[in-house]
Amino acid sequence: MRKVQKIEVLKIDKIAAEGNGIAKTEQGIYFVEKAIPGDVVEAKIIKKKKDYGLAKIQKILEPSKERIDAVCSHFGTCGGCYWQSVNYTTQAEFKQQIVLDTFWKIAKIKIENPLPILAAQQIFEYRNKMEYTFSNRAWLTDEQIQSDEVFEKRALGFHVAGSFASILQIDKCYLQNDFANKIRNHIYQFCLDNNFEFYNLKLQEGFARNLIIRNTTLDEWMVTVCVAQSNQTQIDLMMQNIQTSFPQITSLNYVINTKKNDSIYDQEVINFAGRPYIIEVLDGIKYKISTKSFFQTNSFQAKLLYDVTVKFAKIEPNDIVYDLYCGTGSIALYIAKYCKQVVGIEQIDDAIIDARENAQINQISNAKFFTGTVEKLLDEEFIQENQMPDIVILDPPRAGLHNQVVETLLIAKPKRIVYVSCNPATQARDVQLLSAQYNLLESQAVDMFPHTYHIENVVLLELKEEA
Repeated sequence: MRKVQKIEVLKIDKIAAEGNGIAKTEQGIYFVEKAIPGDVVEAKIIKKKKDYGLAKIQKILEPSKERIDAVCSHFGTCGGCYWQSVNYTTQAEFKQQIVLDTFWKIAKIKIENPLPILAAQQIFEYRNKMEYTFSNRAWLTDEQIQSDEVFEKRALGFHVAGSFASILQIDKCYLQNDFANKIRNHIYQFCLDNNFEFYNLKLQEGFARNLIIRNTTLDEWMVTVCVAQSNQTQIDLMMQNIQTSFPQITSLNYVINTKKNDSIYDQEVINFAGRPYIIEVLDGIKYKISTKSFFQTNSFQAKLLYDVTVKFAKIEPNDIVYDLYCGTGSIALYIAKYCKQVVGIEQIDDAIIDARENAQINQISNAKFFTGTVEKLLDEEFIQENQMPDIVILDPPRAGLHNQVVETLLIAKPKRIVYVSCNPATQARDVQLLSAQYNLLESQAVDMFPHTYHIENVVLLELKEEA
């Protein structure tokens, strides 16, 4: 691919995966960032191949009738709400189409009669977890740079799209309950007032590094501050201030992370005040969530997602169900009442600890949880010890299934597989690999992330009679 700077006028006809608009011309197809069907745009061609190219909007000449005004002042600079300027009903339609097109493009599978997408009823303040980054290099817009005004160089916010080292200072985010904005802004101002050193992402040095805020539908709040220096005086000063300023916080924690990356899964989480966890409840099941726990980011839609899983699985009382990539056991515990036994596998130790404790909290005795990577743990010996699965539920990371997992499933031949995915592309690939022995019977998209192009999709695979 070669770089070019050619300007084209393009009419957007269709939506593509990753939220790009598609324009068809005599020269080929162009994928245009942040464009939507109905737009006519002046676009800069940034990459070109023989039959397709990539382009960025320079100017919208005729906006699509589906465009609306974004409510967030950070829209367009923040790398988050890609589609906030699109009518929400249309967003949901786009996502449904992306799933169908992806299955056809990747696996040549035409999904017949897909179930209508389960759109979100709450399109703002729906997230139960947000992560922010401290930086000594705040992102400034062209207008700010050209003005005579002096701007604060330190920021606490989100990465700017396409720039890892630059952080956009966030005043108000609409994706989590507004109480999160109050907490974040207070911590930011406290660090400024006390002249704490904000992290330098390029040199990987500084004190204040990351902030994680979680909440539940029970109005429980967890705040975890990550620092890159073991300066206990500054840590205690900050933690005491947060505790005093926000007594509503259920769990207040900190992590000293001196590594080169932001991941804290291998770091100690120190509980400063309150409980080291918060509680979420879905359909009467209580979930204990710690700082490192994976839990669906949208609690409101999570119940719909799990209900679809139960519906597709058609679990009978004597069934053995495997829940692979089970996280804190959210799906496993949700379905335990329907089956004889559920077996969960997850590679994160803390998540399995939470899963086991969640089972005890809910007095669920027919759920077993194991720590390990699915591809290594799920073998013939494991299946013999835990009985042959009648039903397998899959909820893998975006990379999808390891080839060894696919091979094991084809050998085990459960009667049904319910595959939950946050990435239709890898889901389509895996379904194709399983298609020799399984038929795809149902597909249900669930919108967990309004204003983004991300989509959860659930498919039901049933073992072929001759397999």
